[in-house]
Amino acid sequence: MYVAPPATAFNPDGSVAEPKPDDMQQHFEDFYEDVFNELSNFGEIDEMKICDNIGDHLLGNVYVKFFDEESAEKAVKGLSGRFYAGRPISAEFSPVTDFREARCRQYDMGECTRGGYCNFMHLKIVSRNLEKRLFHEQKKKHRRSRSRSRSRSRSRSRSRERKRSRSPKHRRSRRSRSRSGSRGRDGGRDRDRRDRDRDRDRERDRRDRDREKVHRDRGGDREREFEGEQYN
Repeated sequence: MYVAPPATAFNPDGSVAEPKPDDMQQHFEDFYEDVFNELSNFGEIDEMKICDNIGDHLLGNVYVKFFDEESAEKAVKGLSGRFYAGRPISAEFSPVTDFREARCRQYDMGECTRGGYCNFMHLKIVSRNLEKRLFHEQKKKHRRSRSRSRSRSRSRSRSRERKRSRSPKHRRSRRSRSRSGSRGRDGGRDRDRRDRDRDRDRERDRRDRDREKVHRDRGGDREREFEGEQYN
């Protein structure tokens, strides 16, 4: 998918003009940003790597690792039949799950003897600032989309609840609950009233018994005093 600019070019006067390293890096980073923004529409990207190999099976390959398989499946289906820079895109699932195991470590140390035809990935390096900016923007974009999806789900649930509240069956059940609740409250008041009446009756009986006991005690004392006076 990625095609590097030619290593050599010719000036109008026929002399050879070699591209500057900064121009080649800018060409690559423009491509990286363009593809990253397009692929992030299918889901949140975890990693994206681009090969610098020149072998046919790795030339210009773009490897994208999404956070979930559903996003990868959407990307494969969404890119089918599309073109980039006039060339058809061939999207498929990759058996590579760990880029650290698939990349050429000797190339990273500048010691690969097989050159561009190595069967391990020679990964192009993207600037840290660009990578940080793209992933930060992606995180904000997907956070907004998740919040919108949650708000839509809440609005759908509220609309379903409103529809249920308008239905005659729901209104009848609500009225029945209201009537049963009012009956329950009236029954509670009656029970409280009966309890208070019962407590008052018990208190009145207790006071009457105490009063009778006091009268009996006083009468007994008078009889004992009268007998004592007769005896004297």
